Amino acid sequence: MRQILKLIITTTALALTIPSAKAAKIYRQYQYYIISGHNAEQLDVALSRQGPYLKSTGNHHPGAARIQFQSDIKLRNTGKYCRIEKVNVDIHAKISLPRWKQRRTTHIPELAIIWDVLSQDIKRHEESHVVIARAHASEIEYALRSLYSKRDCQSLQKEIDTIVGRILRQHDQAQIRFDRIEAKTFEKRFVRLLVQRLEKIVLIYNNKQYIIRLQQ
Repeated sequence: MRQILKLIITTTALALTIPSAKAAKIYRQYQYYIISGHNAEQLDVALSRQGPYLKSTGNHHPGAARIQFQSDIKLRNTGKYCRIEKVNVDIHAKISLPRWKQRRTTHIPELAIIWDVLSQDIKRHEESHVVIARAHASEIEYALRSLYSKRDCQSLQKEIDTIVGRILRQHDQAQIRFDRIEAKTFEKRFVRLLVQRLEKIVLIYNNKQYIIRLQQ
């Protein structure tokens, strides 16, 4: 199962175009791919071969978040000066996640538990990429709304491009930094999540046994 645990840390988000602020709308589209396997080794192979392929890494990954920032920025020239009249940005995220075909029929309960924890962490990882994108989108929108008017729209547009380019570079660096942190902390985090799941299962079992004894 070690290979499955390591696969998630390489997941990457793709950043395209431009972003938004706190009021930004996020449109999520989930895409699921089906993997088949009856043991940990088969699941490892399925994830590495059938997961979404990212050109940025040249590899298949357990999950992926393809993020696109679509901006609506309008400038207004009054004749005396040019100002930003409107700044709205929507975020579109296509999130690819795995589904295990034999999850409900497997006769290996411990494998099912590990898969549940892993698949939830894959989803959390991809959703985190969307959150990071939105934070930088908010920064762009706030920065643009804070700009002073210019004598001409060409000068204003140049300043807009400079700000957007700078924050997008920061965004890309933040995404890479997030993946690195996830890679370093994954095993400890996964073990902690697995222990929490097992403790929850034990608690539910003990509660059921207690109720049964009360009914006898």
